[in-house]
Amino acid sequence: MSKKRKPIPVFKSEAEERTFWESRDSTDYVDWSEAKRVRFPNLKPSTKAISLRLPVDLLERIKIAANKRDVPYQSLIKVWLAEKIDAD
Repeated sequence: MSKKRKPIPVFKSEAEERTFWESRDSTDYVDWSEAKRVRFPNLKPSTKAISLRLPVDLLERIKIAANKRDVPYQSLIKVWLAEKIDAD
């Protein structure tokens, strides 16, 4: 016997929807056993260009570290920043 699901309300904004789901169990509203895996192959994460002034010596050391790993230095900086933020 399947569980009776609650109807999902219509939201006025993304913020209202976010608040709703933060305080509720989605299994009361969605039968996840019926879910299908989907892929969005052309979906690109949004990025924003910034300007960051670094001491020349620090930038050179970053480039050397990136070269040792065979990755672009900008990518290495992003990885390091993400790791630091996730560690906190």
